[in-house]
Amino acid sequence: MASKDSIVALSSGRLPAGIAVIRISGPQTRFVVETIAGGAVKDRLAAYRKFKATDGSVIDHGLVLFFPGPGSFTGEDVAEFHVHGSRAVAAKMLETMTGFDSIRHAEAGEFTRRAFLNGKLDLVETEALADLVNAETEAQRRFALRNAEGAQSELYASWRRRLIHARAMIEAEIDFADEDDVPGSVADAVWLDVAAMVAESEQHIKGFHAAEIIRDGFEVVILGAPNAGKSSLFNALARREAAIVTDEPGTTRDLLEVVLDLNGMRVRVVDTAGLRETAGKVETIGIERARAKAGGADLVLLLEDMVDPLPVGAVPTDVPLLRIGTKADLAKAASRGYDMIISSRDGTGLADLLDEIGRRAEVAVGDVGDVLPSRLRHVELLQETRKFLGAALSGHSQELRAEELRLAADRLGKIVGAVDVEDMLDVIFSQFCIGK
Repeated sequence: MASKDSIVALSSGRLPAGIAVIRISGPQTRFVVETIAGGAVKDRLAAYRKFKATDGSVIDHGLVLFFPGPGSFTGEDVAEFHVHGSRAVAAKMLETMTGFDSIRHAEAGEFTRRAFLNGKLDLVETEALADLVNAETEAQRRFALRNAEGAQSELYASWRRRLIHARAMIEAEIDFADEDDVPGSVADAVWLDVAAMVAESEQHIKGFHAAEIIRDGFEVVILGAPNAGKSSLFNALARREAAIVTDEPGTTRDLLEVVLDLNGMRVRVVDTAGLRETAGKVETIGIERARAKAGGADLVLLLEDMVDPLPVGAVPTDVPLLRIGTKADLAKAASRGYDMIISSRDGTGLADLLDEIGRRAEVAVGDVGDVLPSRLRHVELLQETRKFLGAALSGHSQELRAEELRLAADRLGKIVGAVDVEDMLDVIFSQFCIGK
């Protein structure tokens, strides 16, 4: 793709900062470098130059790098200006560069979009790059980096190649059934491979929940009767007064959430309203929300006051649950029947609880190095692929079965962007910042 205009943006972080990186991509890049930096620079080598505005005044001193296309991130001529990170310097540089003809400010994700349109990245690698930019934990970083390097794309591409080959073999058997050099048993091998792909894709789809946990976090919901110590535990885990703690029952009426980083895993801990049978209208809504939230959690912490235990009614039975006795500092003797005993006041058992949550989060994710579907759109297209493969396996007419293989391959192509996906591009690239 040949762009008519060039785009420019601040690609580094919020100003002021030690260094500001201003990136430009497009056909006017070389002209801008030679004009502002006072001459050409060697490809891919940093040069220390004096940067000047069009009136000859000095803007700043800094480094400039030039990457000729197509061997650049976008596939076009690209340059980076490394200047002092003041707002005034960055603003003057951007003002000077956009003052030239056919140079404008970049839109969100436009550098990456040009990289995709120029064949430097596919859609899955693009999405993984967005995840890498937004990664907050070690698990997110490793997962995003593996996909950005093409592991997920290669899996889908390999399935697509196998389907295209299978379709070619079936169509060859249809068209040249009377020829001696076309083996009659080719269909048997093809359908065995298609059946294997169905099993492989089903196993792959099952990994989506693990990918969700990596990206969105392992969700832990705290349940218990009023004054069981839920908010105290929540504050202790958050290491701040995130929830109001009083002796009055029903203080917490809405869902409160805090995000933790445990052993490189993102963990979301949710505080809920106390569970009891008799409550006001507003508190009842909070209790209903608490039960609903617990039903979809990855782990439930069911707290019980060991000094004054109260019934909580029904609790989720299909969600992993830890029964935790609270207020160990006040209990005269350790009660039995609990998985763990804690005190939010003196810290008893909190380290062990965090270790157990972290361990369960790691087990839920499995090996972060596994290739997993990282987006819901991947899962939806994979499910459509599996549907067409199933139809191909159960069909009778070879012509129709070949068509089902074509439809399945097209769905895999849409995942990586090899088949028309124009309607998805604006949504995908809007996830990026302006300078990316």
